[in-house]
Amino acid sequence: MNIKLFPIVSSLHEKGRINEGTKELLDELIKKSSHSFEVCDIEDLYKGDLALILIQSGGSEQLFLENLDKLKGPYYLLTYGHNNSLAASLEILSYIKDHNMEGEVLHGSNDYLANRINELLDSNKARLGVVGKPSDWLIASTINYSDASRLHNVEMVDVSIKEVEEVYNSLNEDIDASNYEFDQNEVKAALRLHKALDLIKDKYNLAGFTIRCFDLLTSLKTTSCLSLALMNEKGIIGTCEGDVPSLLSMYVLNKITGCAGFQANPSRIDVNNKKMVLAHCTLPLNMVTSYSLDTHFESGMGVAVKGELKEETITIFKLSRNLKDYYVTTGKIIRNLYEDNLCRTQIEISVDENIEYFLTRPYGNHHVVVYGDHKKEIQEYMDKLK
Repeated sequence: MNIKLFPIVSSLHEKGRINEGTKELLDELIKKSSHSFEVCDIEDLYKGDLALILIQSGGSEQLFLENLDKLKGPYYLLTYGHNNSLAASLEILSYIKDHNMEGEVLHGSNDYLANRINELLDSNKARLGVVGKPSDWLIASTINYSDASRLHNVEMVDVSIKEVEEVYNSLNEDIDASNYEFDQNEVKAALRLHKALDLIKDKYNLAGFTIRCFDLLTSLKTTSCLSLALMNEKGIIGTCEGDVPSLLSMYVLNKITGCAGFQANPSRIDVNNKKMVLAHCTLPLNMVTSYSLDTHFESGMGVAVKGELKEETITIFKLSRNLKDYYVTTGKIIRNLYEDNLCRTQIEISVDENIEYFLTRPYGNHHVVVYGDHKKEIQEYMDKLK
C-alpha cells in the first residue's frame, strides 16, 4: 500500500535535523511493514491508500489551521518523540475534537505505529458494490474479490438487484422532474431509481458500485443511465452492466487523478490512422460541455444521457481481470458524433500509440476515458503492484 504524508514544521526549527528525524522514522516503518511511505505536497495527499499529516515540530499548530480547508478528516497526526512534535500534535488534536471532527495522534514505538497503520488501512478500505451480477454477455469481466482487496485496498460488496427493485417500489414521494426537458414520466422514473440507488449506496456505505442495469428495463421499465451520470458527477463511482473490472478501473483512475471517468464501448477502430469511436448511454455530467436526454439506445426505453465532451487530451485506461495487467494510452477527442446507430454519447478520438491492442488482446469491451494526460501517474501506481 502507498501511504502519503503531508509534513508540517515550524520555520523556527532547523530543517536538516527535522528531515533526518523524518527519514529515520519512515525507514523504520518501511522495515516494519510492506508499505511505501511518500512525503508529498498537500495536493497529492489523498491520492494514496492512507493520508497522514506528519507533525514534525512544535509551533506547527497555526500551520495546521492555515491548511485545514485543504485537508480532509479523519485527521491522522503522525508524530515522533522529539522536536516537540508530540506536544504540537496534542494541541492540534484538541482543536479537532473541540470542533466535532475526527482525528487521532499516531505516536509510540515503531511496532505500535506499524500495527496501527495496518489497522487504519484495513478500516480505510473503500467499499464497492456489485448490484446484481455482471450482464450475461460480459463473459470476460469477472474478478477475484480477494485480488481486489489485496491489490487495490477495496472491499467488494454484493447487493441483490431484487433489493433495488424493492426500495424503488417502496418510494412514494412525488419527484420534481421539471429541470429536465424530456418526457416527465420517464424522468421521474429515472430519478426515482436514482433515489433508490442513493439509499442503497448509503445503506452499504459504498464509494461506488456497478449495476446489472438491463434487468431493470424489464422489472422497473426504466434505466440507470441518468443516475450513474449524477453519481459520477458527485464522485460516487458508478458503472453499468455489472462490469466489475470497469468499476475497478474507474475507481483507480479517480483515486490517482481525482477525475471523473467515461465508461464507453469501442464502436469503430481505424488501425491505420489510429482513430476510434467510443460510445455509451451515460457519462458524468461534470465531463460535458452540454447534454440532452434521450431514450436508452438498445431498448428505446427510459432515459439516457447524450453529452458533448471537450475536444482535448484524454487518457484511456482498463484493468484486466487479474487487476494487475492493464492498458493505458493517451489521445485526443477529435469531435462529437450524432449517429442513430450508436449509444447516445459518441466521440471520435485519435490515439497516440498503436491501437492494435483492441483487435488482438483487449481487456473486455468497456474502457474508461478521463480528461488529461495521466499515463505516467497510472504506470507508477500500477508498477507498485508488481
